[in-house]
Amino acid sequence: MYLGPILLTFVVGATLIALYFIPHHQAQEINSELLLWATIVYAFALILGSVSLWSVHAQRIRQRISGWPFSLVTLFALLGTTFMGVAWGIGEESPLGRFYSMVNSPLASTMFALLAFFIASAAFRAFRARNVEATLLLVTAIVMMIGRVSVGEFIWRGFPGLTEWLLDVPNLAAKRAIAIGVGLGAVSTALKIILGIERGYLGRTR
Repeated sequence: MYLGPILLTFVVGATLIALYFIPHHQAQEINSELLLWATIVYAFALILGSVSLWSVHAQRIRQRISGWPFSLVTLFALLGTTFMGVAWGIGEESPLGRFYSMVNSPLASTMFALLAFFIASAAFRAFRARNVEATLLLVTAIVMMIGRVSVGEFIWRGFPGLTEWLLDVPNLAAKRAIAIGVGLGAVSTALKIILGIERGYLGRTR
């Protein structure tokens, strides 16, 4: 039953991997063409996601599930933005562009502003010298906070240089290690999907 999608996934995935490592110009042209097809598939996936969003929130409204007025707002926003984009385009001076600038951007800024309070709350709970690791985190945080403000240089001239070293050496090393781990995880997941081991996208786990 699932042989067709699994075979198609394997062929497409193996082809894209092979074309990526083939330096010939024709192979690169085919790779670019396949990536263009992926953009088209993404457009259809966006339509499917919109239909799924409508179905889920419409069901919440019909059943009067807790928080259903928010689902109503979501559906109105979906219909309104879709209509404005189709009718007048998506330029900056279009109704959709003005709606985005006056509504979505302030809301996004508000959400990011609230993150500062959550981070401060989490830092207050985490920065307690309960063990060696927590003590090291606490000391590093204090050094970074003092060294990144102008008063830190008046306290000790070495604070700015120390903070730069912390950012360029230990912090960068940790970021690279995380990036390598994420990359290995992505490659592992991709291989599992291509080889048919991971079948969650088919609606089953085995």
